[in-house]
Parts: sequence; structure tokens; C-alpha cells
Amino acid sequence: MDEEDLSCPLKRCGVYIPQATERSAKPERTVVVCGIPDGLLSEDIMADILMINFQKTKNNGGDVEDIDYPISTKGVAYITFEDKQVAENVLRKGKLILEDKRLHKAFFLKVSPYGGSVFTCVTCTLDLSSFEERCNLEDLVQKLEENLPNLSFGPLHTTRQITVQGPFPDIKILQNKLALILKRSFLEQPFKRKGRVPDNRSRMKPRNHGLPFKSRNGTVENPSEEGLTIALDTDIYHYMKKFKSKLYQKNLEKYGVTSYESVDGEVTIIYLCNSSAKSDSSQLEHAKNTIEGLLTELHSSLRKGRLFRKGPTRTEKQEHEQACELVNKKFPNVLIIPYPTHIDIIGSSSDIYEFAQQVNKMMGSFQKEPWI
Repeated sequence: MDEEDLSCPLKRCGVYIPQATERSAKPERTVVVCGIPDGLLSEDIMADILMINFQKTKNNGGDVEDIDYPISTKGVAYITFEDKQVAENVLRKGKLILEDKRLHKAFFLKVSPYGGSVFTCVTCTLDLSSFEERCNLEDLVQKLEENLPNLSFGPLHTTRQITVQGPFPDIKILQNKLALILKRSFLEQPFKRKGRVPDNRSRMKPRNHGLPFKSRNGTVENPSEEGLTIALDTDIYHYMKKFKSKLYQKNLEKYGVTSYESVDGEVTIIYLCNSSAKSDSSQLEHAKNTIEGLLTELHSSLRKGRLFRKGPTRTEKQEHEQACELVNKKFPNVLIIPYPTHIDIIGSSSDIYEFAQQVNKMMGSFQKEPWI
């Protein structure tokens, strides 16, 4: 899920809040860059290398106004140009080579438009072992790269796993393509239910093959033709479960469908299957279409903000969390997801902007308390 950086320095807590609408206010001049090598150099040096490469004429580049790197998604940066035409020229190129004497080799980067939506770029790990006996994996990856130019494919490991990064809609297309390949290659058998599976603790082991996603616990998730799957951004999943849970369950019950979820980092897979033998495939399709309609609505309306905390003490951390909890009462439709180094806030663009501003003001009052 793309996050709106909320920047305005808070001296005491070390939290900074950039303007929530800053990047989304100029999407026509901003591009999303995927495939940046992570961990090779310091963040400042890598940002400098990106600046140099995106100003080069051979890359259709030009004057860069701002580089947002690093962000929460590894290997991704947002680059804003001074001229809209330059951004369009870079997008037409699509791919470019990142090279610099400070890098041990050149790297291919993928460039895509910045949509300003809740999903801009996500990363998932695929297990391609199910394809090994049916096709050459290297050839398969090459064809997928040709057909899905907006996706960045990492190296294929000996474990037959590969990391894929890019816009979420393209990840969903990839899922469908791989599922279709497997369905054509052998007859599938129905996967069995094993009770409700909670979030990232899922240990589902469906017997059949759709798009294989590796979940955090190492389990490989494989959807089946007897059930349908929906891939969505994990942040939207959490928001839906928090604020739309009753509507979600009502739709499942309406069509006699049961769901199971598996969280894999930024991507969540929802498995849908019939609750009873009397239900038919049309009920599954209706349920899937209804849920996808709900997700599309959330997709178009939600934004994410991130409040970073740089080295706060325990007391400062508590003050920051207290400020967020108090402000949350004024904005009940904002979802708060705390992490050790930051707090994500998810809601409408106006809500997260006002939320951030009020946290900023409140932290200012916390800062004055010792001297009052």
C-alpha cells in the first residue's frame, strides 16, 4: 500500500510528519521506480545515484525535484520531476539501467505511473516449484517478464522461489496467468477446509494449485478451482476487517460461502469456498464479485499515512501513542497500525492529513509539559 509521507519535524519525539497531500498533489510529475538494489550502499548514496541516473538524457530524464527513498517497500522509490513532460518521457521508456561506479554491476529498473492510490507498488514471493515438471522455469520467467513489463522479477533461487515487485493490478494479472497455466496442465482436485484461519498465523495447505504464495510461516498457499481466490493489499484487508466486517460476513452468508485468509506481507489472499454441498459455483462467483466491488470502493477512497519515530525514549513513545489514540477518537474511521519505528494511519486523504496535523500539535503540547 502506498503511503502518504507526513512530514513536519517534531523536535522532542523525533517524529516527523510530511504534508499528506504533497506527493498526491503532483502525481503527473511523479513516477514509481522498482528494482532498486537494497542494502548494497547507504540510503543517501543510493538516492544520489538515482538522482544522477534519472537526470541522464539517455534515460529520457531531466531535472529532478524530489526523491522519496527509502520508503516502507524495499527496492522502491518515488521520483518527482520538475517538468511533467520529463515524467512522461521516462514512463514511455519503461525500463532503464541503473549504473554507477559505486555499484558492482548494473541493475534494471522498472518505472510506472504514480496513481496516488492505496496501492502503488507491492512485493510478493512466488514458489514456482509446481511448474518445474511442466515447463522450463527460466523460460517461464522470461515470458512473464515480456508480458508484464511493469513488474520487476528478482533472481530465481534454487528453492524455485522468486520475488516479484510492481503495481498491485499487475500482480493480480500475474496471479491469473500462472493459475491459468496450471489449470491447463493438469486436472485439479478440491482443497479441503480445516477451520477458520486467522491472518498471518494461517497454516492452510490446500491440495491444489493456483498462484502459489509463500506466507510468512513458510506455508505455500495454493488455491483451487473448487474455491475462488481474491488477492488484495494487506492494508486494505485490515481496514475491511476493522470497519466493514459485518458487511463482509453478510455477503458471505448471503451466498452460502466461507472464507479463509492468508497474509503474506503486503499481499493477502482470501480463499472462498462453498459452505455446503448444496451451493454451486455461481454462488461463489456472485460472492467474489460482491466482495471485489467492496474492495474496489475501498481502493479508490483510502490513503495511508506514516508517522515515523526516530529514536524516541520509552516515555516519548508512550506520549506519541497516547496522542494518536486521543486523535483517533476524533477520527473514528482512521485505522491505526503501530510498529516499533512508526505508526501507519489509513483512511481518507483529508482524514489522515488532519489526523497528522493534530498529532503534531498535541506532540508540541507534550514537549512543553516539563517546563510548565
